[in-house]
Amino acid sequence: MGIKFISWILLLHLLVILLCSHGDQARELDEQTEKKSLEIHHDIDRRLMVFFTLKDLKVGKIMQIYFPKRDPSTSPKLWPKEKAESLPFSSNQLSYLLKFFSFSQGSPQAMAMEDTLRQCESKPIKGEVIFCATSLESMLEFTQNVVGSNSEVQVLTTFHKTKSSVTFQNYTIVEILMEILPPKTKMVACHSLPYPYAVFYCHSTESEKNRVFRVSLVGENNGDIVEAMAVCHLDTSQWAPNHVSFQILGVTPGSSSVCHFFPAQDFIWIPKFKTQASSTM
Repeated sequence: MGIKFISWILLLHLLVILLCSHGDQARELDEQTEKKSLEIHHDIDRRLMVFFTLKDLKVGKIMQIYFPKRDPSTSPKLWPKEKAESLPFSSNQLSYLLKFFSFSQGSPQAMAMEDTLRQCESKPIKGEVIFCATSLESMLEFTQNVVGSNSEVQVLTTFHKTKSSVTFQNYTIVEILMEILPPKTKMVACHSLPYPYAVFYCHSTESEKNRVFRVSLVGENNGDIVEAMAVCHLDTSQWAPNHVSFQILGVTPGSSSVCHFFPAQDFIWIPKFKTQASSTM
């Protein structure tokens, strides 16, 4: 079986921002998938529309938001740890990897792979730990190391309650279903990266000034209902001044909270505990 691969643009850390099937031989993407990959690159601006501030998180607030949808038939699959670790995962080995997956130099797939490897090799900001998980096992190991080896963990993600092809529109917050994450609780955020198999950029900060919410929103165009996960970072003092969120929100490091919605293919890992229901802020 060959590879199917979609180059998703991620939204944190310059929006590098689920779960192609692969056998012994990989093949090039078909024309339709490659065209979509190019459209994604040209359409990057709307894909940045996920940021807001804590004061915006209130029932009745209308925001333009981009919520990409996961297509199980084309989304990369998680490989077993042993299989994933049998291949090098390094930009120094890019030429070998392109030959292995039968991707040509300069192709959209090759550029996406190179971007992913470079992102995974970037240095974390002060107080942050990062890890690129190439398997579910490695993702869980990293998460347990962060939140505590004795802690039972749970995973949170955004999901669409209605079927719709619209991914970018005005959404109204109709309910704040719950606030998750008690004080002094560590969390791990994992963001899907474009690669022939599932790779996740996972990171966690030492700062305890984070708030996690599950929010219900309704789309303006077609009544699309989304139960979205949102994370609010209250301490942004260590973030780079040119972080894309500051440009979009018109704020500076440390001057304001920065919140963002998670797309359906990304995860938030936290310890298991009782949650707090809420309908207003």
